[in-house]
Amino acid sequence: MKRNDVRNVAIIAHVDHGKTTIVDSLLKFSGQFNVKSDQVQDMVLDSSPLEREIGITILSKCTSVNYKGSTINIVDTPGHADFGSEVERVLKMVDGAILMVDAVEGPMPQTRFVLRKALALGLKPIVVINKMDSSNATPSTVIDNVFDLFMKLGANDEQLDFPIIYASGRDGWASLKMEEKGADIEPVFTTILKHVPPPDADIEKPLQMQITILDYNNFLGNVGIGRILNGTIKKGQVIALANESNVNSQKITKAVRIDKFCGLGKQEVEQAQAGDIVSIAGLERVEVSDTVCNIDNILPLPRLSIDEPTVSMNFLVNDSPFAGKEGKFITTRHIKTRLEKEAQTNVGLKIETLEGEGKFKVSGRGELHLTVLIETMRREDFEIAVSSPEVIYKEIDGKLCEPMEFLTLDIESQYQGIVFELVGKRSAKLENMVSEGEDRIRLEYIIPSRALIGFKNEFLTNTRGQGIMHHSFYDYMPKINVSNLRTNGVFIAKEQGKTTAYALDNLQVSGQLFVGPGVEVYEGMIVGQNSRENDLVVNPCKLKKLTNMRSKSADNAPMLNTPRVMNLEQAVEYIAQDELVEITPVSIRLRKKILNHLLRKRSSQKEDER
Repeated sequence: MKRNDVRNVAIIAHVDHGKTTIVDSLLKFSGQFNVKSDQVQDMVLDSSPLEREIGITILSKCTSVNYKGSTINIVDTPGHADFGSEVERVLKMVDGAILMVDAVEGPMPQTRFVLRKALALGLKPIVVINKMDSSNATPSTVIDNVFDLFMKLGANDEQLDFPIIYASGRDGWASLKMEEKGADIEPVFTTILKHVPPPDADIEKPLQMQITILDYNNFLGNVGIGRILNGTIKKGQVIALANESNVNSQKITKAVRIDKFCGLGKQEVEQAQAGDIVSIAGLERVEVSDTVCNIDNILPLPRLSIDEPTVSMNFLVNDSPFAGKEGKFITTRHIKTRLEKEAQTNVGLKIETLEGEGKFKVSGRGELHLTVLIETMRREDFEIAVSSPEVIYKEIDGKLCEPMEFLTLDIESQYQGIVFELVGKRSAKLENMVSEGEDRIRLEYIIPSRALIGFKNEFLTNTRGQGIMHHSFYDYMPKINVSNLRTNGVFIAKEQGKTTAYALDNLQVSGQLFVGPGVEVYEGMIVGQNSRENDLVVNPCKLKKLTNMRSKSADNAPMLNTPRVMNLEQAVEYIAQDELVEITPVSIRLRKKILNHLLRKRSSQKEDER
């Protein structure tokens, strides 16, 4: 049986190729909100302040529009590789996918990742060539590259016969012809109705709904979001949450509230039936992959497969001398509760309690995945310390393997030599090199994930901010040797106090400063980078001695260079194995794990003896 009045479709693409902007245009065209209203904002589905600030979608979100009597459920997915687990799950809810491709950049690493998942599920994509308003758009070349990508990923004949739409999400138009500018975004709606199959739905069968997205409501508790495959569900109905891995253990709960997605919000309904994408509130102990069933007819569905984490970091209670001065939540209990709450909704994350007081190992899909969590906690007034990222190794066929990334670099030809040198020392393997116009080239590499830690800042510096890089998880491969990537030591504060211009003026001759004058520091805090390989204990709080002598240069004010101020992502990438990043709602500080110089020296000697 088919629900001909419903279409379920996901929008997938590489980061910054225009998914959320296209959804804005679809919502405006369907009349879901008034464009002239003061409440309207661009990228309306990027609802959290952090998403809007960094300009990427972090969590999958659902919306729904009515078009010519049909309900079109649209799922906006993240485009960054670190949030790939969000994409994998929501593709199970839909029957079609809109593949967005930039008319200038063409297919990128994440395009390959999300398209592979969609094709494997048998979805027939609709290809939208976005940003046709760009002066550098080359749609013909992009279409050829998209077709080649489909072929490489093993698409069948039906999937290769994909419809193509040319659009500008920012300007709100779409066209079925390359050379014509559309009047509005309607061709996207008509193509969805024509090419996305209606969902299989049998309301007579027993209830089956698989939970693919988790949410939380402060008043109603846990919320499960998914698509009803069979049967119907009513408000207040007693249901069972079943899991294929443990068929004999079901969780009996109650559907306190049922909501359908409607435009920018939700609409409470008394019941929903097969084919609908709904959210059910009040589900106690619900987990991703749980199947909502009738209590007298329990039929669990196969579990959703989610790729394992590739990077881990240690979260610790902040024990620096400044602990508790700037944060509100600082104890082990606070941090543990917050991490456990995050693990309930963020299924790509794994939390493990380590030996010792206030130590947790948090594993995710990449650095950005973890730093987004840290930044979120920081804005919630948490105060923590985190270690440097470490990749997660696996043993495959008796060999120690590590995660590898597919890295794409788009650079000007004049930076070709320095970029070759940068990736060469990181043991990267060149897979492809393509000329992009007269003065730009695109390089494709297979590179160890751990070699990418700290690479972005160095790459942007050496290409003067004009280089473009993207990467996504490739596969686990045998571990290879990578040389030490941080070749400089650091300046370590000798004592607690306030920095002085006199002391910093003497230090900047030997390296680069991370702090300016008048900054409170403590023993073991990192205040700069040494120009040599060794760490150096310094006194940035040293005062100038007063004497009775007068000289011509005595009153000259020191000329200090601008200190290097790192954001959270840069700080996490910079630190070494024996260092931590202290994160508070106000400050980001670098420090040694062992603050006391003598204890740090003894620990280093013991490690050398081992």
